[in-house]
Amino acid sequence: MEKKGFSSKEGTEDKDNISRRQFLKRGAGSAAFWVLAGSGLSSAVSSCAPENSESEFSGRVEELIAEMSPEEKISQLRYDAPAIPRLDIPKYNWWNECLHGVGRAGYATVFPQAMGMAATWNAPLFQQMANAISDEARAKHQAFREEGRRDIYMGLTFWTPNINIVRDPRWGRGQETYGEDPYLTGSLANSFINGLQGEDPDYHKVVATSKHFAVYSGPEPLRHEMNVEVSDRDLWDTYLPAFETTIKDAGVASVMCAYNSFRGMPCCGSDPLMKAILRNDWGFEGYVVSDCWAINDFYEEGRHGASETAAEAAALALQTGTDLNCGNSYPHLQEALERELITEEDLDNALHRLFEARFKLGLFEDPEEVPYSDIPYSVVDSEEHRELALQAARESMVLLKNEPVGDQDGQPVLPLDRNLDSIAVIGPNADNYWTMLGNYHGTPALLTTALAGIQAKAGDSTEVSYAEGCRMAEGVPTLNPVESAYLTPAEGEGDGLYAEYFDNRDWEGEPQITRVDSAVDFVWRDDTPVTGKLADYFSVRWTGQLEAPVSGRYTLGFNGFNGYRLSFEGEKKIERDLDHEPWHETFEVDLEAGGTYDITIEYFNRGPDPRAHLVWQVPQNDLLAEAKEAARSAEAVILCLGLNAKLEGEEMDLDVEGFKGGDRTSLSLPAPQIELMKEIYALDKPVVLVLMSGSALAVNWADEHIPAILHAWYGGQAGGRAIADVLFGDYNPGGRLPVTFYKSVEDLPDFTNYDMDNRTYRYLKAEPLYAFGHGLSYTYFEYDNLSLSSDSFQTDSDTELEVGVEVTNTGEVHGDEVVQLYIRYPEGGDSRLNHALKGYHRISLDAGQSKTVTFRVNDKTLAQWNEEEGSKSVPGGRAEIRIGRSSDDIVLTKSLKII
Repeated sequence: MEKKGFSSKEGTEDKDNISRRQFLKRGAGSAAFWVLAGSGLSSAVSSCAPENSESEFSGRVEELIAEMSPEEKISQLRYDAPAIPRLDIPKYNWWNECLHGVGRAGYATVFPQAMGMAATWNAPLFQQMANAISDEARAKHQAFREEGRRDIYMGLTFWTPNINIVRDPRWGRGQETYGEDPYLTGSLANSFINGLQGEDPDYHKVVATSKHFAVYSGPEPLRHEMNVEVSDRDLWDTYLPAFETTIKDAGVASVMCAYNSFRGMPCCGSDPLMKAILRNDWGFEGYVVSDCWAINDFYEEGRHGASETAAEAAALALQTGTDLNCGNSYPHLQEALERELITEEDLDNALHRLFEARFKLGLFEDPEEVPYSDIPYSVVDSEEHRELALQAARESMVLLKNEPVGDQDGQPVLPLDRNLDSIAVIGPNADNYWTMLGNYHGTPALLTTALAGIQAKAGDSTEVSYAEGCRMAEGVPTLNPVESAYLTPAEGEGDGLYAEYFDNRDWEGEPQITRVDSAVDFVWRDDTPVTGKLADYFSVRWTGQLEAPVSGRYTLGFNGFNGYRLSFEGEKKIERDLDHEPWHETFEVDLEAGGTYDITIEYFNRGPDPRAHLVWQVPQNDLLAEAKEAARSAEAVILCLGLNAKLEGEEMDLDVEGFKGGDRTSLSLPAPQIELMKEIYALDKPVVLVLMSGSALAVNWADEHIPAILHAWYGGQAGGRAIADVLFGDYNPGGRLPVTFYKSVEDLPDFTNYDMDNRTYRYLKAEPLYAFGHGLSYTYFEYDNLSLSSDSFQTDSDTELEVGVEVTNTGEVHGDEVVQLYIRYPEGGDSRLNHALKGYHRISLDAGQSKTVTFRVNDKTLAQWNEEEGSKSVPGGRAEIRIGRSSDDIVLTKSLKII
């Protein structure tokens, strides 16, 4: 039997060890096959594709584990599992991201950030997006595999979706989620998981991961030490439902446990969460991965204090059910085994779940026998996927307000008049590439900002002027690439920096390429500069001088992925060696106009998404004056304000007014943006406010004064086109808020308080600025004929209640409406509860068209936590079926007796 070999990069097998390889039999008369394969399999393996994947894989996994030494077993519980050549096990890196498109792996279609996706309220669209993402993921994996590459961001195990509940809009990672409601989050997550994992009965297309299990939503600066205490009611009615449905209904293959502690124990070492609920109550059979370096928090000083040593922490996590360690704790399992803190059986249990997943991905089969291995690379950034990204961005747009200018009667400001001679587009988000992406993003081949979208839409007939207007926030620089006019190479002719490109990551030997690069502003995407191969290793050294155009204090910085260092005037200012995620660092320096300063940048790549950007902020001109001049000369103004993922996100090193550690300390716009908005409004021009953020903003002044407000989230690669389509009326907005927009943090409990009382639309006592589910349209919808199939509901039966309502587009244009079903329990259950979403449908209707929308209500829909019984059940008494345009715009109700 011929065995296809590994790439030399992965190591080869010692011929003397061939006799150790085991042949397994699938049954009498079946062909023998290798336990595992490297980059390919013999024909004997391909002749034995499993008919019953689970049982066949289980047996193969058991035989394989039996051949491993304890040291080898421990090595396979790391996220960066090394190869075991004697068993033909190639190395595998479990870490990959696809929150809203394949991330950190070169070109990919980038959809709106997760919160923007949720604003579509469109579960079928979620499955379409996830199917496109998993197509691209499969194509990329196969391309990497053919190059012999199995590094980080090249595998098929993806750490998404993030289904934590946004109990508080201050949380910077809220942008990664599907909002504040358990029902909406669970239904959207199920569709996304189905699209990722595919429909084949034997194989996963990719593995999805529900995270972060289970009670985690900030504050980010406290996540490594914080202990969360919540009531059973809040646990089961708010924090667990989305996880439960993704396991029971979507069959998610993986779960990631959270950083924080829950009821005194770290989530990754919590018996109640990991054993009692996840494994026993829900019957989860997949694997659990720790959040990255979360197990270190068990024992490191000042954190959870659950263990004294790394070995004890690793043992606790493993025995609790954390199968895979993202971090560096599980190598200490060797010590734990020697100290008899764990047994080999503990290792085997985790290994079985992990290798079952690898088998179900087809990683040990002939690719020709795996249904998803023939997806061509041409799907990546295909025209079909680009159109899907545009559709998603359009459907995510939420029209918050649309009124005539001032006290005038007549038409609302939007859509804009196409006959305008001039428009001013103003604001720090108007032409901001990074704002469109959010966090955990991929690399789009083509991205359209709001300014670019408006310019393209306006065409030659309308003059479009632009002004930044202000910085994003006080103390946060606006960084742009250093232009070639201010760079002089150490060697060679022209403007720019002298570049030396090496075919290794250590700047060793003779450079393969020398040239003058006009700027250091590179995203190499799917080819590398030395060999042109996908994700190949290389390094670059840039040398020369930088000239200051004006005198003053500059911010200089570098954005890179993977490692880099920058020296300025012979002094090392920046150094980073991080291969897990893109990063940026800055420093400040006083420069004199016309002065020239030595600069050296060294960059290396060892991943699939190489990028390098030398950036700066030049001492600013009077940005406000420039914006006011642009506005005075225009017939209408589009203000593009909000936040971006450099202000809000995951555990960030940021502490300025309104922002701390990735979270927000205020819900208001940053002070410079509020000043800009007021100054522009005072010019008495028609103003449209386009907001971009990852969660809710308290724009009270804008709501009182600005006639039209559109929330555009972080819209992905097509976000700018979608904004323009809505503003000019080529697309009628139909998005709805997946979170409540509060008026102030004063309306909320303390951020560290996880009790749901007075949080989200379900429990809020104060009046919101914009309600959960809110969103306007350019047309009007009327509701009529609410019907129930019965006026009573029998619990503990297979009965389903059918709810019907007729919806009519009474306006003059086609539009989308999101019909929302809420249930109120006036006679039982949680007395704090206002009502709860239990169904929704996004429908499209032509002008004058009607449609009957149908919902189904069952025990699962109606159940709540019962304190006395210690379980979920349907409270007796009379419930109220409520149909609404939003959570605070209920248009039809009917009473339902529950017996």
